[in-house]
Amino acid sequence: MDETTQWLTAEQESAWRSLMAAILLLPGALDAQLQRDAELTHAGYVAMSALSEAPGHAIRMSELAHMASLSMSRLSHLVDRLEQRGWVERQPVPGDRRSTMAVLTEEGWQKVVATAPGHVDTVRSLIFDDLTPAQTRQLKAIFDKIVPKLDPENRLRSCGAARAGKEAAPAQG
Repeated sequence: MDETTQWLTAEQESAWRSLMAAILLLPGALDAQLQRDAELTHAGYVAMSALSEAPGHAIRMSELAHMASLSMSRLSHLVDRLEQRGWVERQPVPGDRRSTMAVLTEEGWQKVVATAPGHVDTVRSLIFDDLTPAQTRQLKAIFDKIVPKLDPENRLRSCGAARAGKEAAPAQG
């Protein structure tokens, strides 16, 4: 064993295992609710929600890939599926033939608005209902320390913007 390795304390190990369990279980739980209630994957909802919050409901595909933490290939396949359902369309970027915008359609907007309340209920139930306001503030403070190390370019700036019930910006979660 390496003598210089600083192993986790028992308390850190326990916290790490709890965090890993949440990281592994939460995406499946969110995906299951969205598929059951809205016939939409979590990745699809994240992308559509980001578009719903963008000016003109449009984002360059490359930027949307970063925001949704997807490869360009995976985003392209996702947008293909969303286009087939009439929720998103691709449009050229004016003055830049190499870039394409993903644009949320009116039908896509309505889908996000209809889906947001159930999604927020799930997020509230899974994460916040058993936390006190002080614990919620602690959770935010903790992730405000961790996320910049993982995302120094602030690519995921729109994620987690839960604004349930507000017509102007449906929740993403």
